[in-house]
Order: sequence, then structure tokens, then C-alpha cells
Amino acid sequence: MTRTVGVQTSVIVWLAIVYVWLWGDISIGNMLAGLLIGVLITVLLPLPRVGVAGTAQPLRILQLLAVIVYYALESSVQVAWLALRPGPAPITGVLRVRLTIKSDLVLVLCCDALNLIPGTMVLEIDKDRRSVYVHVLDVGSDEAVTKFYRSTRRLERLFILAFEPDADRHPIAEVDR
Repeated sequence: MTRTVGVQTSVIVWLAIVYVWLWGDISIGNMLAGLLIGVLITVLLPLPRVGVAGTAQPLRILQLLAVIVYYALESSVQVAWLALRPGPAPITGVLRVRLTIKSDLVLVLCCDALNLIPGTMVLEIDKDRRSVYVHVLDVGSDEAVTKFYRSTRRLERLFILAFEPDADRHPIAEVDR
């Protein structure tokens, strides 16, 4: 079995599992319908191939996951405080971040991680310029904006260390405003 067939088969099985979960009833009919829909989706709506370069560094990936979990927990507490505290609503804004991530796949993974953090949402990815536009819940002070950029730079650095090759690496800019 070739790698492509293995990947397609796993995608079809995953789509079938999601279909059964959405229906909430494990039955032969739901499983067959899920498999059929999975086949239709992969045949009629194929995704473009994404080049993968470099090697995954397992210890760096664990470090990255720990930082993502920490940021998500910290941000959840901050969002809860902003929702419950007395006073006006926080000042929100859209900030641009230029990333030095070279791989499109790693860029999307980094944006997914940013979306997992409460209080932030990636609105647009400019693939050519390697810029990401992020809606941030609290930009009311220079400290909050600096903290966002610092956190984003840390995530970017960890994604690069975990997934991208060391060759042709450009230094990461400290501040992007």
C-alpha cells in the first residue's frame, strides 16, 4: 500500500468517525453512510498536496504543546476576568504579525495554535508576505500588545525548532508593529 492510499484511507475513516459522532448513533447504516460520504468528499473535493520538508523533533514538539496549553490556560483566565470584571469592555484590535516560518504547513499549524488561545483569532493569512492578521481581545495598553507579540514570537520560534530544517534560517524579528 502506497503512502497516498494510506493517507486517503485514514482520511475517509476519520470522516466516517466524525459522521457517526455527529449522528450520535453507532449503527451499520451510519457507518456505511459515513464511509460513503468520506469517499465522496475525498474524490469530489480533493485537497492540494502540501510539501513537507524537514523532520519533526519530538522533544521540541512536547515543549511546543506545553507552551500552547499554558497559553490557553493563562488566556482563559484573562478572558474570564475581562468578562466578569466591572468596567468598560476591553479595547480590541487587529494586529499584523510577520512570521519567518517557511513551510506553508507549519504556518497553518502556527495559526491553528493561535486560534486555540482564547482572546485571539486569525482573520487572514497572507502566504506571500508571510503575514498573519490576528484579532486580539485586549489591546488597551502597550503592555498587552507587547505581550501578544512576545507570545506569538515564542510560538513561532517553537514551531520552527519543532518542524523546520535549520538550513537557510532567517533570524526572527523581535518586534513587529
